[in-house]
Amino acid sequence: MTHVTRADISVDAELATFVESRALAGTGVAADHFWSELSSLINGFSAKNRALLQKRQDLKGQIDAYHIEQRGTELDASAYKSFLQEIGYLVPQGPDFTVDTAGVDPEIGTICGPQLVVPIMNARYALNAANARWGSLYDALYGTDAMGSKPTAGGYDTVRGAEVIAWAKSFLDRTFPLAIGSWGDITDIACTKNMLRVTGAQGETGLADPLQYAGFQGGDTAPSAVFLLNNNLHVQIKIDADSPIGTQDPAGISDVVLESALTTIMDCEDSVAAVDGADKTLAYSNWLGLMQGTLTETVSKGGQTFTRALNPDLQITTPEGGAKTLKGRAMMLVRNVGHLMTNPAILDKEGNEAFEGLMDAMITTLIALHDLQREGGNSVTGSMYVVKPKMHGPEEVAFACEIFDHVEQALGLAQNTVKIGIMDEERRTSVNLRECIRAAKSRVAFINTGFLDRTGDEIHTSMEAGVFLPKADIKAQPWIAAYEDYNVDVGLACGLQGRAQIGKGMWAIPDNMADMLEQKIGHVEAGANCAWVPSPTAATLHVMHYHAVNVPAVQEKLRQNGPRASVDTILQIPLAQGQNWSADEITREVENNAQGILGYVVRWVDAGVGCSKVPDINNIGLMEDRATCRISSQHIANWLHHGVVSKEQVMDILRQMAAVVDRQNQGDPSYVNMAPDFTGLAFQAACDLVFKGTQQPSGYTEPVLHARRLELKLSA
Repeated sequence: MTHVTRADISVDAELATFVESRALAGTGVAADHFWSELSSLINGFSAKNRALLQKRQDLKGQIDAYHIEQRGTELDASAYKSFLQEIGYLVPQGPDFTVDTAGVDPEIGTICGPQLVVPIMNARYALNAANARWGSLYDALYGTDAMGSKPTAGGYDTVRGAEVIAWAKSFLDRTFPLAIGSWGDITDIACTKNMLRVTGAQGETGLADPLQYAGFQGGDTAPSAVFLLNNNLHVQIKIDADSPIGTQDPAGISDVVLESALTTIMDCEDSVAAVDGADKTLAYSNWLGLMQGTLTETVSKGGQTFTRALNPDLQITTPEGGAKTLKGRAMMLVRNVGHLMTNPAILDKEGNEAFEGLMDAMITTLIALHDLQREGGNSVTGSMYVVKPKMHGPEEVAFACEIFDHVEQALGLAQNTVKIGIMDEERRTSVNLRECIRAAKSRVAFINTGFLDRTGDEIHTSMEAGVFLPKADIKAQPWIAAYEDYNVDVGLACGLQGRAQIGKGMWAIPDNMADMLEQKIGHVEAGANCAWVPSPTAATLHVMHYHAVNVPAVQEKLRQNGPRASVDTILQIPLAQGQNWSADEITREVENNAQGILGYVVRWVDAGVGCSKVPDINNIGLMEDRATCRISSQHIANWLHHGVVSKEQVMDILRQMAAVVDRQNQGDPSYVNMAPDFTGLAFQAACDLVFKGTQQPSGYTEPVLHARRLELKLSA
């Protein structure tokens, strides 16, 4: 990697060229000024960054010592809580307050719906996610198991197509009921002033609630699309009697298109493998294309090649005859890296790798200037949204705010232009969530739970407390329900309703959409105004939950009823407490963890893929990223540490599972087998994550993965 000097930092040459020739162009920010301010940020904030990381280690050491001293006795919950307060792990709660975040976009404050998270280094995925604002319900139903069965191979199945149309029209009946009759019976649609008129078996009628009519495209007597509105979400009924589907429909309806992914997180963190200047340049370049509206990607599909770009906005005629614009793309947030990692893309004045979070803060905000300075872009309120992950407690949240204070001043932005999303995925943040929100009360626009990272931190923090339950049993313990409820309770108590997203985590089985439709409505009923989904198709299906449930009404009821969960329950450690497992049960648990680690790590290290659908031990495709890897590696490390399994047993299982993963990837011509020699860097990385798991900072996987990926890239 070649570096060049800018101010008193050393910058990867490719990254420097990108910043100077593309990112800065048209922003009004001079190159010398930018590099000077970035240098000031990196050299001026790194000492505090290191001190905060050291505090994590110091607290962990004190907690370890406490559990070792208490070993052999039942944990006294009251004494344990007092201890955490004494060492500053649990901080005092201040007086009641309300956040005052200003200038949030409707997708953040007032419209509830699905949220996508997508690796920003993959332009195709990024474009798909941004364009997932609108999704075909017909396609989502036909191509998945949402109706209870999967499509058969071959050409169009007319029987299945009829089932899809009936299912979709049943959704219209539930969500937009007609005054008389059913959507399945209509033969004509017309738009008159202030009213939608449809003709069916029982004559002419309209919507039971005329206010649900939002507008149309085309002519009023023969519209090409009709737009309806429910719970602030639009639905588009497309009409084309000449299309293959429309020609079979009595009213010429060719599709039902739902406003789906309202927001999408363009991820520079867990779902990518960005280990050097070239990787960071690619990530920033794609973010620039999104902020300028110019990102394109050439796609080959079905024997055809075409160029994918960002969708335009939609222009419709309102019921009153006026013109209105509906956004054609999801509102985009960007997830920066947390406080832990450094990256060789930039070196500080002493030659140390710069903290990647500082680098991300300055460069992603610089790039967002391109959006803030144009009309019709990502934000209509002049805001930028940064999701900040893996922060431990209010001090680290406050530090993130200090970073963006500096960035805004450096780039000439008003204070609090940058809004922050707080990932509630670390134990010290969960139990201090109220004070974390207070630390960012003028910036916070998002809080979200993350079960996998949260469980990984639970295991690592309490490593010395004893043997943890199997993963499935951990999820069934009271602490996790309390954690999820507490996130919503605290968010509502702090006034996030109408100002910020209160989110829930990912549906991790992308091929099981029927199960998602059955289960994920629980996120909406729990008061979450957004929740993560693994694909645009999943967003189109999940958004129906937001039509079925009025989330603001749920939030208001929850707010009035008061808190449902307490920190005391969250602090209950999910230990096995003397349970005895058979040798087969232990082996199966370790095999499941080991196979998941290897299946993910081999793609991360060898191919630089940070997130993908990875088959589990039963060949069920699961969305895997560093969070899933963290919990699996920490779980094995815990069982090793307490003698549930031996190092020899685990190594034997890792080798067996490497062969399983090899077989699962045998159709990939670029794949390099781990077995039978087990000397490859990917296998070594998996071993490091497990056998050195207790030594990893907060149990994170990044240090090991980055080191092994860099080693591979340098050797190549």
